[in-house]
Amino acid sequence: MLNNVEIKYICTFWGCEHLSAKQFLSNVVENGYDGVEINFPDDEHFIAEFNGELECIRNTVNPNFIFIAQQVLPNKKETVNEYIDRITQRLQFLVNCKPNYINSHTGKDFFEFSDNCKLLEQCEEIEKKTGIPIWHEIHRGRFSFHLKTLLQYLEIYPNLKLIADFSHFCVVSESDLHDQYDLLSKIYPNIKHIHARIGFEQSPQVNNPFAPEWKTYLEQYLNWWKEIIAIQKNKKSAICTITPEFGPFPYMAQEPFTKKPLSNQWEINLQMKNYLQQNL
Repeated sequence: MLNNVEIKYICTFWGCEHLSAKQFLSNVVENGYDGVEINFPDDEHFIAEFNGELECIRNTVNPNFIFIAQQVLPNKKETVNEYIDRITQRLQFLVNCKPNYINSHTGKDFFEFSDNCKLLEQCEEIEKKTGIPIWHEIHRGRFSFHLKTLLQYLEIYPNLKLIADFSHFCVVSESDLHDQYDLLSKIYPNIKHIHARIGFEQSPQVNNPFAPEWKTYLEQYLNWWKEIIAIQKNKKSAICTITPEFGPFPYMAQEPFTKKPLSNQWEINLQMKNYLQQNL
């Protein structure tokens, strides 16, 4: 832990969709996480159970247990205005769930620059009205898909809050980003949350980040995260949140024919949490 910055480790719901809300949250607490990041399923019973269990955890185990709600809309053929209506409705639903933060997968990579700006301003308006911070994830397919073009948005919106998932930049640019470090470091001050997943030039996720063949990538990502946290320290931020975010198939490679995952997703995320606790 760095002075003045308390790092909070968040557990992703991704890959745990087979569990009930109670089972998932119980596993999260038992394994020492400080909160959860979740894209709610379309299931009223699940959401009601989640809210009840969340309240119980905060009343009995951890009053500061963090809840990050994800806004991830499925792709749909629609106009820009129809998309704006759809994302607005989803964000309104999520703010009513009273999360600490919202992770928004915002915009589309093929929208005009001005259309994505409209979306960002709509999100900002919802944030101002509700007081719930909205963070925009760096992700393929969204407005934030490409490092160079993302900087153009930051020129207009210098206070934009971002989630660092640099694996997507690696894939989009087919680069380990060593040739773009000057650009990458420009967005560090806007990073509010980190997705700790190791990707490479051809995929947003390696098969196991602790395998020796990925050692240089693991060290590179760790250095990026250290630099981001150092900036949070200089800003005297109270906390920094990190979600180890290795995912199931199709992010997780699997054997042909048997479809057996090459690694255990849950265990990798736990191992990443432990690794970062020892190295940050």
